[in-house]
Amino acid sequence: MMPDPAQLSTDACTLSDGRILSYATGGDPDGVPVVVHHGTPGSRLFGALLSEPAAEAGVRLLVPDRPGYGRSSPPPAEWTWNDWPADLGALLDAESVDRAGVLGFSGGGPFALAAASDDRVARVGLVSSVVPPAENALATLASVPFALRAVFRISDVVASISGPSAVVSQYTDRSVSDPVAEAVAADFHEALDRGARAVERENRVFANASLDADSVGVPVRAWHGTSDENTPLPPVRSLVQEMDGTLETVEADHLGTLLDRRAAALEWVGREV
Repeated sequence: MMPDPAQLSTDACTLSDGRILSYATGGDPDGVPVVVHHGTPGSRLFGALLSEPAAEAGVRLLVPDRPGYGRSSPPPAEWTWNDWPADLGALLDAESVDRAGVLGFSGGGPFALAAASDDRVARVGLVSSVVPPAENALATLASVPFALRAVFRISDVVASISGPSAVVSQYTDRSVSDPVAEAVAADFHEALDRGARAVERENRVFANASLDADSVGVPVRAWHGTSDENTPLPPVRSLVQEMDGTLETVEADHLGTLLDRRAAALEWVGREV
């Protein structure tokens, strides 16, 4: 696969409170709509990793910048994934979407699950998903907001100097093609273009909140790596069991799972929408 940001188009809609929600479109423009939730940090440019397999699967990609990332306005104070369905609804209205699948990668997983409260969402796919309450270094560091923001500001600067490989190494140990590395790096830098407050806010919520498995009433399928050191497998296994979903384990790490299963995930999420 050859990710190419040029395959994506950027659009935006205005939310009821005047905020702007920016999003990318890609894949098959006449295909089944699938809303993809980027990681933490991430942006609409994450769609470059998915546009080609989406086109092959007959999927129309919608990839929003979550509030505070990329070109989307920051959210109100204490905004969480429970507030996301209202913003998503405005995007679906703007794109005249009656029915859609949703997919969440890494930190986008909780937002994809929250999206299921909109009755237009048909099914939810999770790839390398975070499961709150998260117990990792970033979640711990989120208790000191300025420290977490500083870490990501420094990481952004270092990656700008060192090149795409410095970003990719945060997510996988495998060697990836130059186009994949460039797409991952572009997504990371765009996510932090307005600073690191969005990633700090999301990691703080990941550390302190819990997901309500009973609130998800649509089919759920997860793909998760057995070597994923960014988001551990056991919490995902437990969550999927609670939701009567399906878990496919992959012999891969965090980003490796996405690269190995992106086509299968898009095909499943877009099925029977």
